[in-house]
Amino acid sequence: MTDTTRPYEIVVLGGGYTGMLATIRLARRTRRRPVRITLVNPAERFTERLRMHQIAAGAELADHRIPDLLTGTGVSFRCAAATAIDPVTRRIRCSDGAELGYDTLVYALGSTTDTAAVPGVAEHAGTLNDPRAAHRISLRLAELDAAGGSVVVCGNGLTGVEAATEIAESRPGISVTLIGTTEPGAMMGPRARAHLNRALDRLGIARRIGDRVVKVLPDAVALDNGVVVPAGLTLWTAGVRMPDLAARAGIVTDAAGAIVTDTTLRSVSHPEIYAVGDAAAITQPWGRVHGTCQSGMPSAAYAADAIARRLRGKPVRPFRFGYFHQPVSLGRRDAVIQFTNADDTPKRWYLTGRAAVRYKETVSGSPVPTFRMSRRMNVSVTLSRGGRATRAAGPAA
Repeated sequence: MTDTTRPYEIVVLGGGYTGMLATIRLARRTRRRPVRITLVNPAERFTERLRMHQIAAGAELADHRIPDLLTGTGVSFRCAAATAIDPVTRRIRCSDGAELGYDTLVYALGSTTDTAAVPGVAEHAGTLNDPRAAHRISLRLAELDAAGGSVVVCGNGLTGVEAATEIAESRPGISVTLIGTTEPGAMMGPRARAHLNRALDRLGIARRIGDRVVKVLPDAVALDNGVVVPAGLTLWTAGVRMPDLAARAGIVTDAAGAIVTDTTLRSVSHPEIYAVGDAAAITQPWGRVHGTCQSGMPSAAYAADAIARRLRGKPVRPFRFGYFHQPVSLGRRDAVIQFTNADDTPKRWYLTGRAAVRYKETVSGSPVPTFRMSRRMNVSVTLSRGGRATRAAGPAA
């Protein structure tokens, strides 16, 4: 039973896209109730993960500070990392020695690039996990550009494609090779994929399709067919991993470490814990939601609203989400947008060129304006709830 003589404690772990939105929206939705919200994040700077490839290519992004974004919300910010969760006592231990109690926990720790799956990645490859790593890559790229060096981008998913095209366009003195087990843009329809490949050709990006990297060396990558590809810099974008914080605490997770959730994004083993974004294993009637900002932001907004409704004794409807598009930058002057069904399979419609660039900047731009507006009003961040594909999500809870 909750002690009614003290504020209701809500702790949010993670100050990325989903954690920030959940925190600010919760603060607005609970402002008239005796609720205390604490956001825990190991850095004061808000990291725009979707733009790390731009920093790597030499761009300078605005420096947004989390305490500034929380101004006027009443949220307490603790600049520390969560090191342990005790779901029995509902306490969190932090890297600065503090312990925080919670009545409700929002787990929004996200994911990082998996550098442990292949030997040599952690030692010899760069990643786009944070601004410092991206800045180090930008310094190395400047050296390679001047010397006519080479870059190998491992992983030809959307992150790999965006990184490869950004580097090739901004650093024309560098030869770029994109390596992956599937064709770039494999999830797209044939016409959108053809435009993507024309952009790769225009930018002079070589592709090795169907090859698997088995080892990263200091100056090359070794492939499963015995070929060794020289690399002045190896950029690793293949695979993600979750923090082991939830699994260590005995919270039910999937094999990747994401918290398994019910239809209202609560942990199936500990319903006082909500999981959002990459940190959550979310299932819809059409299948598993995979981690993207497109799904993460709606899950964060939904969790904030669900918590607020339950605090008022109101019923909560199941989370409904469907994919709407696959937006991909191809440098600063080109892009391709593949419109999709709810399950992320491609529709016939797509957009390319300058129109696609403008579209992507509109839907995938900085989330900071959304955060600021969310301090005053509910802001819609969901492009699609999936229509019929998600209506079998179950009864209200």
